[in-house]
Amino acid sequence: MSQKSELIYKLNDKPGAKESIFAALQHVLASFIGIITPTLIIGGVLGLGSEVPYLISMALMVSGVGTIIQAKKPMGVGTGMICVQGTSFAFLSSILAAGFIAKANGGGPDEILSLIFGVCVLGAFIEIGLSQFLGKLKRIITPLVTGTVITIIGISLIKVGFIDLAGGFWLMQNKPEFFASFENLSLGVLVLVIIIMANKSSNQWVRLSSIIIGMFVGFVVAVFLGKVNFSAMSQVQSIISIPVPFKYGFSFDIAAFIPVAIIYLITAIESSGDITANCMISKEPIKGKSYMERIKGGVLGDGINSMIAGVFNTFPNTTFSQNNGVIQLTGIASRHIGVWIGIILLVLGLFPHIGALLRTIPNSVLGGATLIMFGTVAVAGIKILSQVNLNRRNMLVLAISFGIGLGVLLAPEVINTLSTNIGGDLGKIIKNVFGSSVTAGGITAIIASLVITKAEDYDAVPREPSYHQDTVTPASSAI
Repeated sequence: MSQKSELIYKLNDKPGAKESIFAALQHVLASFIGIITPTLIIGGVLGLGSEVPYLISMALMVSGVGTIIQAKKPMGVGTGMICVQGTSFAFLSSILAAGFIAKANGGGPDEILSLIFGVCVLGAFIEIGLSQFLGKLKRIITPLVTGTVITIIGISLIKVGFIDLAGGFWLMQNKPEFFASFENLSLGVLVLVIIIMANKSSNQWVRLSSIIIGMFVGFVVAVFLGKVNFSAMSQVQSIISIPVPFKYGFSFDIAAFIPVAIIYLITAIESSGDITANCMISKEPIKGKSYMERIKGGVLGDGINSMIAGVFNTFPNTTFSQNNGVIQLTGIASRHIGVWIGIILLVLGLFPHIGALLRTIPNSVLGGATLIMFGTVAVAGIKILSQVNLNRRNMLVLAISFGIGLGVLLAPEVINTLSTNIGGDLGKIIKNVFGSSVTAGGITAIIASLVITKAEDYDAVPREPSYHQDTVTPASSAI
């Protein structure tokens, strides 16, 4: 590590209040947009309306609690490091699919959220269980499988970001004459260009804040164009958001559960890679018993935090990798900073007017930023795949998985027609499970990896990196 990245405060050092607050604010700055953006997207696509400010408040509060758990490591739950928790982008496609299932059955916002949080709470137990057996699952969840799924997630989400850039799903369905208007596209492209320019800056703080700068400028321009509706602010009746367990109820659907379960499987491995990178930057061991205990505790913390998220009405959490960059930038690896980060996020979440203000951000502004975020998810998946030896066997697995996953994304009529022809409950299950490109590609990748195992494919090539090697960048938290 270069001289500039040497640690000022090590893992168990305790900085003063000034240093702690300043470092914590930088972590919040780096993660804030990532925490709230999935909620804004889900709320907009599923038409959750006035529930969005409350959901944003819960996202911030649960992220705060989860970050504190990771830092404090109570009863062995957590890493005992600065592992900022935030809403995972990887679940977006699966959550939207679950929401559309409830919507197709005539459900309103309460029924939609009841189903989403129900399957997310139950799915969290998969990650909780996997945390104790990570070392034994390397044959099933390899970088080949993980990279394939993450790449498909990124590609499928790019569609969401591009539609937002043009005005959003609601505009496309209800007022197509205004969809993809010159104003909407120009606003989205403006945000995109500003983020790119900020990323090229020689000032590290400008680069760190590029997404926030881009969205802020886009928001200000949108205000002058009359495209911001502040009426949502007046709809917020309470001054403080009170967490209410299962506020929207609890329901379950197997077709909605399977895609979510598969993503929990993937995020367990993603988080282990992120924690490994954190260990390296924080000057902690990346092998041996203490390292494995830290990995297990961290993934267990992710699972428990996601379960807490579902109970308290927000979406699954994961460890954010961008905060590792903040540790390296500041030279402060003290886990006590994690507590300060959590407290700041809790305070932000207490006030629903913050969520209401964020809800006023036009879709075009959001799309300009998320298009880059989702593109980053796809690139992170490609980066994982770049570490894989592309021998004959692995290329065949990739070809089959991309063929099925992207085929479903590009030609959804195939699955729709198949499910209609079969009919009944089986037809619905096929449509809801295999109608998701992420699920179809993920299941194909796992099955193909297990079935296509001819020994001669490994004779002349190195083995694939295991999940704990520092060769994989976590994808859902790479933004």
